[in-house]
Amino acid sequence: MAGLFESTGGGGAAIALDEWEASILRSLEVQLLELIGPGPGGEGGDPLAALFAEGPTEAPADPVLARFFPNAYGDPEKPEDEEARLASGEFRRFTELDLRARKRDDALFVVRALDGLGDEGGVLKLGAPDCSRWLGALNDLRLAVGVRLEVSEEDEDGLYELPDGDERKPLVMAYLWLGALQESLLEAIAD
Repeated sequence: MAGLFESTGGGGAAIALDEWEASILRSLEVQLLELIGPGPGGEGGDPLAALFAEGPTEAPADPVLARFFPNAYGDPEKPEDEEARLASGEFRRFTELDLRARKRDDALFVVRALDGLGDEGGVLKLGAPDCSRWLGALNDLRLAVGVRLEVSEEDEDGLYELPDGDERKPLVMAYLWLGALQESLLEAIAD
């Protein structure tokens, strides 16, 4: 294993991460957790508050969160699309908190798994159910980094051609690495 996932059979996977890889991945997941924010009952969550909580009706201002939780209907930015704006708000009110909770749980699951490796890294083994949580968390991370880089399908190839002095280069390297992790995990669970 060279920093990518390999199949362990039965839908499971394993990856060897050195201390730097584990640290970078953990740091990115923690940043994602901070962006997503705590649940309805605050940190730790009050199950009763979560049960009766209603989500927001407006799209998030942050571009990453807006990509995570897009409008469900039409283009609410168009004044003539008032019906779509209202329908999107209602849909968001009943779905966004659950979506945030799933993304938060997946990211926290990855952080805890990485914490279990200790300070020097090591081999992380995932069972089949854990792989889907990792896939979700890796997808969210890659999407977040892609939004911050303003990556589109048309210009993704240009990422490989950035000069070394470009301030975006470290984030581009993380974006490409996350893509390789995702792809290797998908291949590992398919074996």
